[in-house]
Formats: sequence, structure tokens, C-alpha cells
Amino acid sequence: MDKTASSAAEATADIGDGASIAVGGFGLCGIPGTLIQALHTRGAGGLHVVSNNCGVDDAGLGILLADDRITRITASYVGENKEFARRYLAGELEVELTPQGTLAERLRAGGCGIPAFYTPAGVGTQVADGGIPWRYAPDGGVAVASPPKEVRTFDGRAYLLEQGITCDFALVRAARGDRHGNLVFTKAARNFNTLAAMAGRITIAEVEHLVEPGELDPDEIHLPGIFVQRVVALTPAQAVNKQIEKRTVRA
Repeated sequence: MDKTASSAAEATADIGDGASIAVGGFGLCGIPGTLIQALHTRGAGGLHVVSNNCGVDDAGLGILLADDRITRITASYVGENKEFARRYLAGELEVELTPQGTLAERLRAGGCGIPAFYTPAGVGTQVADGGIPWRYAPDGGVAVASPPKEVRTFDGRAYLLEQGITCDFALVRAARGDRHGNLVFTKAARNFNTLAAMAGRITIAEVEHLVEPGELDPDEIHLPGIFVQRVVALTPAQAVNKQIEKRTVRA
């Protein structure tokens, strides 16, 4: 039952080229930065990433993107990452842009064993009709476009079919966790972490404060250990290393 790994390097050692990875976080909030850095150091490439966004130019998933380690990403938006935008528009990266709520439900569905579901989000748009550029050609044309999706009517309202998402691995960050993999997140850092963790066949959690089994109140656990296979206890320096994506305070 003890799922702790000695280091982030050990926990990510079997993530190989071409792996699919669900990654928690929103912007730079709640991202598993230590695990991402370990994966970068390891050198795995050709990765298929599912995450709300792709970090920023010099942090989070952005460091994998800058070194050409990611070939495909399913995300909600490009965000503040200029390299993400450049690679997408230059045809160097395949990007499946997905409505944010739909992405959240696709991850949850995959984690619950639900292969697909119907949603009204995207009906009457290119999300349903297809044609959204997934990959551009070098000449600026569209090399790969999104396919049309099945649309059905229920009680007089149209819904489109979306598929659940499962990945080979998931990387998440929690404020607290025990050796059995039960996790607690703090406020907004909960974001996509629970959903990404559910979608991974092997889920690796970096934990700011590791406690012994039984110390967490069952009522405060956000993600039960059944979804987590490996736990990495962060050092104090790693735990406080939290970057801010965009400062908006007054002078």
C-alpha cells in the first residue's frame, strides 16, 4: 500500500517516447512542476499531452514544448505561451482545442470508464461541424482538421457526442497526501488535478506535505488513493516553488 517513490526521477522513469500524459494545473496554478522537470531531464519525446493549457514559455509544460518534446496537445486555450502559438501556427504541433468544460468532463468520463457522453457545448459551431485546424501545413494551409461529431436531439435540444479521455500516465500536484495516495488540494490549485488524476492509467502525484495513513480526515480527501499509483514527497524548497503566470497588482 505504500506508494511513495524516492524521487521524481524514479517516479517518472518509465514514461517513454510517445506516451500520452494528462497533466493537472491551470496556467501555473497547481502544476506538477517537479514531475515535469524530471520528465524533461529524462529526455522522453513525442509526447501526447492533455492539459488545460501548456504552461508559459519558460515554466511548466512550456519547458517540454520548447525542447520539442510534445507532438500533440489537447487543451482549452493557448494562454500566455508564445512558443505554443508559434509552433501551432507553423505546423510543428498538433493541437486539439476543446471547450474547457468539455475537456473537464472528457477527463472525468475517462476516469469513470464512460467511453462517451452527449453535451450541448459546441452545437452549431465548428466544434460540432468539424474543420477546426488541428495541424497547419508549412504553407499556412490546414494539414489536419477536426472531424465532424455526431449530433442527436434529446427532448427537443441538440447535443453532440464527445469521447472520454484516458492516458498512459497522469501528473498532478497536491497540497497534502498520504502514503496510500489519498490527496487533498488547496483552493484553486484543485482545478484540473482531480480530473487528470482520474484519467491516467498510472497516476503520479507530487505532494507538498506527506502524512501517514489515517492522518487525513476521510471527509476532506478530494481524490481517493485508488486513482493514484505513485507519490513523491516534495522537499521544502520544491513545495514553495510556485510561480505566478501574470502579476496584476498595482504599483
